[in-house]
Amino acid sequence: MLYAVLCYNDESVTSAWSKEEDDKVMRDLTAVQRKYVEAGKLGPVARLLPTTAATTLRHGAGETIVIDGPFAETKEQLLGFYLIDCGSLDEALDFARELSIANPSAGSYEIRPLALYKPGEFPS
Repeated sequence: MLYAVLCYNDESVTSAWSKEEDDKVMRDLTAVQRKYVEAGKLGPVARLLPTTAATTLRHGAGETIVIDGPFAETKEQLLGFYLIDCGSLDEALDFARELSIANPSAGSYEIRPLALYKPGEFPS
């Protein structure tokens, strides 16, 4: 089963890291990822740019508006995600636990089963 592991944290904390701190976190996370890559279980990983770079298109009641930034005002922001192929939810939780150990700040990892669609792929 494919799972999305969504990474949330207070963006003001992670954006305050020095380059050295950020580089260390990324090295530690890469070390966790490596064994899942070698096992053929880890798919795409994405780190999102800050919410200050976001744009939201909101549609409702017959009108569409575009606003700067994320729509929701929350204490934690979606900072990135992993796609991982696991035999069970427990295995996906183990992966998220390892990520949380490698990440020095408080935050959360949301694990969701994933239905993968690949529109626009051309047959070989």
